[in-house]
Formats: sequence, structure tokens, C-alpha cells
Amino acid sequence: MTANTSKGITYPQSTDHTRLWEHYQALATTADAIIIGNKDVQVFTASGTWTRPANAILVDVQVQGAGGGSGGIASTGAGQAACAPGGGGGEYARGLFLPATTGSSVAVTVGTGGAGGTAGANAGANGGTSSFGALITALGGTGANGAAATSTNVSNGGANGGTGGTGGDTRIPGGDGGNGQVISAIALKFNNGGSAALANMRRASGVAATTTTGFDGNAYGGGASGPANGASQSAVAGSNGAAGVVIVTTYTA
Repeated sequence: MTANTSKGITYPQSTDHTRLWEHYQALATTADAIIIGNKDVQVFTASGTWTRPANAILVDVQVQGAGGGSGGIASTGAGQAACAPGGGGGEYARGLFLPATTGSSVAVTVGTGGAGGTAGANAGANGGTSSFGALITALGGTGANGAAATSTNVSNGGANGGTGGTGGDTRIPGGDGGNGQVISAIALKFNNGGSAALANMRRASGVAATTTTGFDGNAYGGGASGPANGASQSAVAGSNGAAGVVIVTTYTA
């Protein structure tokens, strides 16, 4: 006669007269089915469906929200400048799940990077939320405000994705976008794009005597840096935040 442990390993009881080698064989067979021996990694850079691999033991899910877009800048006259702030980086979350919790398949949503503001003092869009079904969500970074022509001004960068998502065991906010600053009609451009757990900060492009465009956010989930104008320049659009990503690593027997 045999019995099972709470994790499914079969063992003999004192009334069992099976030969010893058969006990070892049964023990090895049942233990083998619950010991990690392989892994399956699926990286989602676009929305789709995750299908649980056979013999799954543990599912490790990483979810990165998208980055926010930077703002656009207005046209400038003599003695003016404009400097748009950078977009915020997206939130990151991670969780470990048993196969019974995930089920056989899960809808995956990958957040789209926030679009840059159109030419003129127009705000960039927020980054999209990424999710692994209802088990984990991670918010996108905030789009940055646009910037008007001025002689002296500071425009705050887009806020990070915060920690307002749901689910998972670990949660890391993205970085705030850098401020756009104009002093004495010179655009100083501290307007970097916000970082994310899976993306470095996007650099600003330096002091603008004429026009400098921003840069799209770094993958995955980074915010865009903003553009800047010196005196007597045309309006310029902002840049785009980077899309998020969902990475699912399944450990199998």
C-alpha cells in the first residue's frame, strides 16, 4: 500500500511488501514530475495569447508598461525659446504563479508607447497599460506637456507610471521625465525621457541655439525626451514613448 505527500511524491507504507527497488522506482518517477528540468520563455512585444506549456511547474511573469510621449513646442520669435519636457517611464511588475492559477491560456496586452505631441504647444500621450490577463497589470508613463514660446520658463516632465497597477509580487515605478527649461531665451533642455525597470533614461539633446528634436523612448517602456527651439524657429512635434513588453518564463518538469 502506498500514499502521497502533499506535493505528490509517492511513498510506501509499513504494510506494503513491494520490493525495495520498486519503491525507489516509484519515488523517482513521481519526484521527477515535480522537479524543474526545463524552461519555456515567451516574449510578447505585441498583444497576443500565452498558452501554457506541457508539464508546467511554475510561471514567472514580467510586465512592463509603455513610456509616455514628449510634448511638442511652439514656433518662436526673436528673443524667445521653447523647451518641451520628457515623457515618464512605464511601471514594471513581476509575479510567480502556479499553473492552476494561470489556467491553460492567458490574454496578453502590451501597452503602446505614448505618441509625441503634435507641432505646437501640445501634450504627448500617456503610455499604454500592459497586462497578463487579470493577474498582473503595469501602468504606462504619463505624456509630457507641450511648451509655448517664452523668455524664461520651466515645464515639468511627465510623471512616471507610478505603482498603481495590480497583482504580482514586485512592483517598480518608472522614472519621471526631465523638465524643459528656458532661461534668458535659451532652451537648456534638461528634458530627458524617463527610465523604466527595463529601459535606460533617454538623453536630452543639449542646448538649443536653433532647433533640436527629441528622441523616442528606449525599449522597453522608456519615456521620450523633448524637443527644443531657439529664437525664430518653426513649431516642432514631440517624440514617442517606447512600447511595453510582457515576458513569461515557464519552468517545466
